[in-house]
Amino acid sequence: MRKTFTVLLALTALAAAGAPALAREPTGVRYGQIPVGAYSIVAQVQAKPGQEAALRAATLPLVELVRGDPKNLVYFLQEDRARPGHFIFYEVFATQEDFEAHNAMPYVKDWFAKLPTLAEGGVQVMRMEVLGRERR
Repeated sequence: MRKTFTVLLALTALAAAGAPALAREPTGVRYGQIPVGAYSIVAQVQAKPGQEAALRAATLPLVELVRGDPKNLVYFLQEDRARPGHFIFYEVFATQEDFEAHNAMPYVKDWFAKLPTLAEGGVQVMRMEVLGRERR
């Protein structure tokens, strides 16, 4: 799991650095609006044995809801192909306050309330800062 998480972080850093091979901007991702120093989250959650489908069903609706939040700049939900039920989230907000407001949304609170029955150990969160050109 640690190796997968490390590879994900490396790929995320490469993409954020604007590597020429990854320079195409997908529709919907607003890279130009992501300020240096933006507040980002890399989080993971693991389903309890036998709860993989239930956690997936509870989590998938978050994609549309979070991407619809005007303060959310990037949101990806990913599931480990080798280990179904292991989900990794990548989220970017301009500020920590925007992220905290996101976490206060009823749909996020409802999702967190379901985790004790669906997930092992809750959510592991890494609070990150988006790097890029030097700050002025």
